[in-house]
Amino acid sequence: MHLSLESFLLSIVNAYKKMIQRLIKAFYRVFMSPKKYAQYIGVKIGKNCFIATKNWSSEPYLIEIGDNVQITRNVSVHTHGGGHVVRGKHPNYDSFGKVIIKDGAYIGAFSQIMPGVTIGKGALVAAGSIVTKSVPDGVVVAGNPAKFVCTVDEYIERNEKYNMGTKGLSYDAKKKALLNMEESKFIKKGYIKIN
Repeated sequence: MHLSLESFLLSIVNAYKKMIQRLIKAFYRVFMSPKKYAQYIGVKIGKNCFIATKNWSSEPYLIEIGDNVQITRNVSVHTHGGGHVVRGKHPNYDSFGKVIIKDGAYIGAFSQIMPGVTIGKGALVAAGSIVTKSVPDGVVVAGNPAKFVCTVDEYIERNEKYNMGTKGLSYDAKKKALLNMEESKFIKKGYIKIN
């Protein structure tokens, strides 16, 4: 009887410890900056990075981010997935893939980076992309699943004509400049083709 009471009390103490750990993690998730939160949970982050997401896999220590990387809002990085359907046959099944985002890469808003993917040096992942395969250095990918669009050099060449030179201006100065800019300087997209 004495052992079972001791075991019972130990299980209660352990349950409280887990609950407190979850509360602390939730507190940090809400009140820490996205970059500090990522570092707190174990994401390896290089120098001079801009991180605007808090959507990290349950194994954040399998994610490595190089220097000068920008990861915008609501990007999700996954290091596992699909295990639930396999566990009917293999109850202990788990599989993982490390995610590496190399120096100078840019990940657009709402993109999903899947397990085992490497994003190459200076690569650009367009907003909303689902990246299921590794991305070579210096290319632009987009879509679901993400596909090659062009090289970053080609992207720069195509978009240089839209450079308005407003980077670094205050909000008010940028607003004034943009509202007084001639229409031809703005990006304008064509219509979707209807067959």
